[in-house]
Amino acid sequence: MQFSIPEFLSDEHSLGIFFLVSVVMGGGAAWLAGRAIAATWRPWWHLALYMLLLSLAVRFLHSALFEGKFLSLHYYLVDYAVCLGFGLVGFHLTRVNHMVTHYNWINERAGLFRWRRRDDTPAADTPKSE
Repeated sequence: MQFSIPEFLSDEHSLGIFFLVSVVMGGGAAWLAGRAIAATWRPWWHLALYMLLLSLAVRFLHSALFEGKFLSLHYYLVDYAVCLGFGLVGFHLTRVNHMVTHYNWINERAGLFRWRRRDDTPAADTPKSE
């Protein structure tokens, strides 16, 4: 049994075409969609639904431009995984940026993908001493 990464990722058997269409074009659009969904304060699962449509558009580009298989579940799921990955990274980076810029009196950045409550902010559930 012979396993080939280009054949696993794309039916055109070319990593260049896969990177151009799925990663650059589809991933870029997914990144922007993730940022837009986070900017409007919608939940992350909206992104997962929109990526279903975007990965269908990426499959169409493979089919129309490079004569790839349009109705292939395997390649659709590969494109969906790429789009969802880029979209979630864009979503999360934007959400972290919003939390530390819009609520900077409460939150501070704790890394690229995280924020935390500031140490100088009193917690609401801390009992007050008498």
